[in-house]
Amino acid sequence: MAKDKYHYLVKQALIVEGWTITDDPLEINTLVADLEVDLGAEKIIAAEKGVEKIAVEIKSFLSKSWLHDFYKAVGQFGFYNLAIAAGEKDRVLYLAMPDTAYNFLFRDPISQELARINNMKFIIFSVENQNIKSWKK
Repeated sequence: MAKDKYHYLVKQALIVEGWTITDDPLEINTLVADLEVDLGAEKIIAAEKGVEKIAVEIKSFLSKSWLHDFYKAVGQFGFYNLAIAAGEKDRVLYLAMPDTAYNFLFRDPISQELARINNMKFIIFSVENQNIKSWKK
């Protein structure tokens, strides 16, 4: 499967933040399909807390309509989130997206509500600075 334009930017930014990339891509098997989430990563939180595991689906938001890109990403996120919950209950799915698209889309209460009801979590990255700006849970 082709990698998103910002795949390596997000991957490197996670590494800089102390994450270990465990899967590129992270394969998830379902009864009807084998899915590939862009990245699987883990980070040791503290000796007594163990390891935090995440899956990251990266979206570049390069089309003329960021709303349409978000619409497609929400559907994909929902499907992947259910598949991960069925197979890897200790892993949390994040949607990685550029800060410019996030800031534009989340001015709208409908986008905010859609993210809330789908329990979406985000990694917001800066293309310009090539880093992770924030994590939204």
